[in-house]
Amino acid sequence: MNRVPALSISEEERRAHYEEAWKSAGFGFILSFNDLLLSNDANQTAVKFINDKVREIVKDPEVAALLTATDYPFGAKRPSIDSHYHEAFNKKHVTLVDIRSAPIECITRAGIKTTEKEYELDAIVFATGYDAMTGALSRIDIIGKDGVLLSEKWAGGPRTYLGISSHGFPNLFIVAGPGSPSVLSNVMVSIEQHVEWISDLLVYARDEGIVEIEAALDKENDWVEHVNELAAGTLYPDANSWYLGADVPGKPRVFMPYPGGLRAYRRKCNEVVASGYEGFELRSTIAVGQ
Repeated sequence: MNRVPALSISEEERRAHYEEAWKSAGFGFILSFNDLLLSNDANQTAVKFINDKVREIVKDPEVAALLTATDYPFGAKRPSIDSHYHEAFNKKHVTLVDIRSAPIECITRAGIKTTEKEYELDAIVFATGYDAMTGALSRIDIIGKDGVLLSEKWAGGPRTYLGISSHGFPNLFIVAGPGSPSVLSNVMVSIEQHVEWISDLLVYARDEGIVEIEAALDKENDWVEHVNELAAGTLYPDANSWYLGADVPGKPRVFMPYPGGLRAYRRKCNEVVASGYEGFELRSTIAVGQ
């Protein structure tokens, strides 16, 4: 990551840095400068560079125009980083169909029919999306105190402390859940950190005779507010992405992953441990009424 703002150097220097990042950075291209997800002006320098590259690579100007026509900042949605992705559109057997201008009407015996024409296909790979970060939990009847379902508590958006625990649901621990870096990090690294952190907490509880662990409501509220404040200072909310649940009709528009970075998040988790697990209510007996 170049730890300077994109507009703090000359256009020539900036383009040279983008050229190097284009060769190897992949998803890390968004880290070319430290403000690409904080400043729209800075972000537009990356957009211009990428669009110029696409127009260089893709031979058909109409196809290139479709591939460069976005209505959100670069990086606010997952960018295409697969090897030779744009080169694929130069192949004779590859056709790019813009379903915003020609929506899919139906699947036929021969293939797929849009409002403009029918495309004959040998196979169809469905990419139907998914209920990111909350769906796997809200579709299970997870019952907390007083018979409240987790899906009911999260009806207005997920609420957690550190993305690990939710008030009202003692001894429920979530791995890489909403409120943690999760999908904005290397997810495997985040999963590993969570599993080790939760394991250490359980060992601590066993050694101290603790049988119930629950996130404190005030700390949960503080964490949800903190995550939203960080997100509001970025360009992420400028895109209708699954980071905000925009791919699921009716889902509350709430930015779900922690956008402060894995290092800052790990520091916070370590501080919680050092303070004797501040923010968690640790009990040696099961609370009455569960």
